Amino acid sequence: MSTLVISNLTKSFHKKIILEDVSVQFSTGDILGIFGRNGTGKSTLLQCMFGILDSDSIVIRINNKEINPKDVIASKKIGYLPQDSFLPKEKKVRDIIPIIFPDGEDQDKIFYTQGIHKIENQKAGTLSLGELRYLEVVLLCHLKHDFLLMDEPFSMIQPLYKELIKELLYTVKKTKGIAITDHYYQDVLSITDTNVLLKDRGLIPVFDKKDLVLYEYLTS
Repeated sequence: MSTLVISNLTKSFHKKIILEDVSVQFSTGDILGIFGRNGTGKSTLLQCMFGILDSDSIVIRINNKEINPKDVIASKKIGYLPQDSFLPKEKKVRDIIPIIFPDGEDQDKIFYTQGIHKIENQKAGTLSLGELRYLEVVLLCHLKHDFLLMDEPFSMIQPLYKELIKELLYTVKKTKGIAITDHYYQDVLSITDTNVLLKDRGLIPVFDKKDLVLYEYLTS
């Protein structure tokens, strides 16, 4: 089991503090849900954890070994799914997969993943939102990284693909730790082991839907 610990995370924009002394921890085998209203800093949190956004301060440790934020991507320990698609729109799915996974055995695993065969001859730019998001999640889940950060994997996609993503995440969590942010709270709560709410620049533990109401993320 591997454990990712983020501590002392503070981030401000133009002197406005968005995150203040935030700490978060999860391990392989865990799915962590991170809730929060628009503008509270959910995406900022993930981007700081992944090292693509500079923090005012942050400490990143994996199994008690500290990692420089600028070295997170190169370490290949943490993978990141952004809100916006990262795939080249003009390339076919079957041509995108070898770019990310040069090894033939890894390619085969992806091509034989449920639902990929029927879209492999389509260009990424022609896929539905559900097909595109599912493909991106499949690619991310097949990385050898121990931890995955996912920004809105369920947003605006068809129920079929939500279920496929849930099944996939439930399978890969056996060997990976996963953190998810998404406004589709019911989908998140259905697969997470632990949950937190980002509010007032910090994280609050959440145990069920009632807590989301209590802390005014949801209306009663």
